[in-house]
Amino acid sequence: MKKSLLFCILVLASVSQTFAQVDSLLLSNGNLIVGEIKSMDQGVLTMETDYSDSDFKITWGEIRAIASQTNFLITLSSGRRFNGKLNSVDSANIRIDYYDPVRVLKLKKEEIAEKETDLTEIVPIATVVYLNAVDEGFWSRLSANFDIGWSLTKANNLQQFNIRSGLGYLADRWKASANLNSIRSTQDEVDDIKRTDGNASFNYFLPKDWFLLYNLTYLSNTEQLIRSRVGNQIGLGKYVIHTNKTYFGFQTGINLNTESYFDDTPSRNSGEALIGTQLNLYDIGDLNLLTTLTAYPSLTESGRFRTDFSLDVKYDFLDDFYIKVGTTMNYDNQPIEGATKLDYVFQTTVGWEL
Repeated sequence: MKKSLLFCILVLASVSQTFAQVDSLLLSNGNLIVGEIKSMDQGVLTMETDYSDSDFKITWGEIRAIASQTNFLITLSSGRRFNGKLNSVDSANIRIDYYDPVRVLKLKKEEIAEKETDLTEIVPIATVVYLNAVDEGFWSRLSANFDIGWSLTKANNLQQFNIRSGLGYLADRWKASANLNSIRSTQDEVDDIKRTDGNASFNYFLPKDWFLLYNLTYLSNTEQLIRSRVGNQIGLGKYVIHTNKTYFGFQTGINLNTESYFDDTPSRNSGEALIGTQLNLYDIGDLNLLTTLTAYPSLTESGRFRTDFSLDVKYDFLDDFYIKVGTTMNYDNQPIEGATKLDYVFQTTVGWEL
């Protein structure tokens, strides 16, 4: 069995070397796929072929051997990052031929072709958690999603409309993302309910899966009489678990909180500590679960404590379309007079992602 596997790997390697920029995969069922690997994230590899109108989605754990001459941005579960090529050694291990960008900048032009991949490391294939073809450019690193939901109830003419959207970009050493969630609810003889929350974040990756963070958050919520709550957060985080099945991480830092209200209550500024955690499970069939919990103990207002919680379950049902069920909760033990301490929403939407 091992000899036959090694033979298949050698065949894959020869195919990739014969046709420039052609990648080959041997799957656990014995199928051989030849094409161009575009990316791998959350345990799913995307491959483009000449004989299919749509890209193939392949579970990373089903791959027995890989041969490629494409340069990738590679991330391991330990947090280490490489620029280089991937080729299987056996069914459990993979060789990374990579280069040090600083060294390449110091080389003469005629030396680059020979020296750009002169470093090698062999790692278990299961530790590879992210790939992106370097020559794919801007669009391959961009992610986007858009969800929409609407409901109508005859009683009291109750209507609810909600939109959720997101945009992200992942580079070699950093990532940026932005999200917006808006709900509008109208009902006869009842004041309209309006809620909008969003955030923009930037993470810079450090060794061993640590990262620096900056988050800009926004909330407007009629239930808690908040016209505007803006948070500026800086801190440090770490991925404790980072595999092809799940990631779990935490972050800590400080938050400058600025609030204004719908009534005559004066605006207020406060300083808060930030302690947060996030869990993402994405190897449960067609389901994806993402949950976050962030606590804000106040540093400037005695006894004040806030928390934000979210939980989303996504079901992929057709290509890039999905159904998402989620809830978001905001708690403040010292709201202004007339406002509730706890507000929550429950949403069901249909969405599309890039």
